[in-house]
Amino acid sequence: MKLSPKILVAALALFCGASASAQTLNGTLTNGTTGKPAAGDDVILIKLAQGMEEAARTKADASGHFSFNLPDAGPHLIRAVHQGVTYHSMAPPGSNSVEVQVFDVSKKLANISVTADVLRFQAQGNQLQGTRLFAVNNTSTPPRTQLNDQNFEFYLPDGARIVDSSAETAGGQPLKTDPVPQKEKNRYAFNFPLRPGQTLFQVGFELPYSGELSVDPKALYPAQHFVVMVPKTMQFAADAAGGFESRANPKEPGTMVQVASNTELGQQLGFKISGTGTLNEGRDDSDGGPSADNGTAGRDSRPGGGLGPPIDAPDPLEKYRWYILGGFAVILAAGAFYITTRSRSADLRYTERPLATIPDFAASDTDVSDGPPKRQQGAGRSGLLLEALKEELFQLEVEHKQGSISQAEYERARAALDQTLERAIKRGASLPQKAPARD
Repeated sequence: MKLSPKILVAALALFCGASASAQTLNGTLTNGTTGKPAAGDDVILIKLAQGMEEAARTKADASGHFSFNLPDAGPHLIRAVHQGVTYHSMAPPGSNSVEVQVFDVSKKLANISVTADVLRFQAQGNQLQGTRLFAVNNTSTPPRTQLNDQNFEFYLPDGARIVDSSAETAGGQPLKTDPVPQKEKNRYAFNFPLRPGQTLFQVGFELPYSGELSVDPKALYPAQHFVVMVPKTMQFAADAAGGFESRANPKEPGTMVQVASNTELGQQLGFKISGTGTLNEGRDDSDGGPSADNGTAGRDSRPGGGLGPPIDAPDPLEKYRWYILGGFAVILAAGAFYITTRSRSADLRYTERPLATIPDFAASDTDVSDGPPKRQQGAGRSGLLLEALKEELFQLEVEHKQGSISQAEYERARAALDQTLERAIKRGASLPQKAPARD
């Protein structure tokens, strides 16, 4: 019985899907504040296929337990909602258990501190671009999440217009979060929850520039490091003597770094910048002096840059992309086995023909100086075509899984590739019969 590659791949996918559908994921939801089960909280199963799709929803029982029947064998994300705040935990492929920790919410916590408050500026012509980045730590004991309408406040220079902003929890991805203007001019607040551990806030802004600017950061929290970064082609002058120290940045030599350490609430941190210049792209501040990014390495360093995928959760596919690619490899390997079996069957039929009818490729019409025999050339071209088609199928499946092409584009491309693959297989199987006869 002959099966087309399209039918074979569909059958394999159906088999894999049927096997995965029987898998059950059991989980436990624990309240990290009380150490007790988080009974009654909503638990959501998110399918990580094309984007993030809610696959199922349940509630934790009195013991904090929950379970889901997984719709597929891929990676999943578990989201728990406790007192209006979400918490996440990854369920890798093949997992049958998962633990999620949530925390009670308080409107105000005393153990909120700022590790770093970083201001970056660059200027071109009559426009100034800036970024303000905060690394905020919640070290509350017992651990709690702070959440209120003015959860984290800050100031921007007069006339600044916000162009982008984000918030990021420890181990998560940047989430686009808009700060809310307050009654006081140039004062803003993030309503993003401060979970236990570190939270990063970033605000990109721009404002008119006449060649110099006086900045009063008006820090609302003590900071371990207050950092100002400008190109070396610009000038920096602190309002108060002794407030800042110049630090070298070996990985960004074209940048001037000024640092005020262990700042206190109400401390004078005003300064003036002048001149023009742009910051180097692709920075890495992991070494040398206090880290100006505090865990944001890899993010776009340009003022206003750095927004990542809009999800406050761990990167869903980073650790598990090889499982996904491995699945595609299994399917393609099965297709390759099918193609090889067909080719071997054709060769077997060819060698079993009567000896007198087998072409002699050592005849004079196949001079080695002219290259390989005609049959070998045809077989080589067919093999190269099959390899190219398999590679194209693989790339198409990866792009489809990543959501970079639409379903309609995927179906059209897949149908065309399947048809071409079948023709290539038939052509390869018929090559021996088309070999030149012996002279």
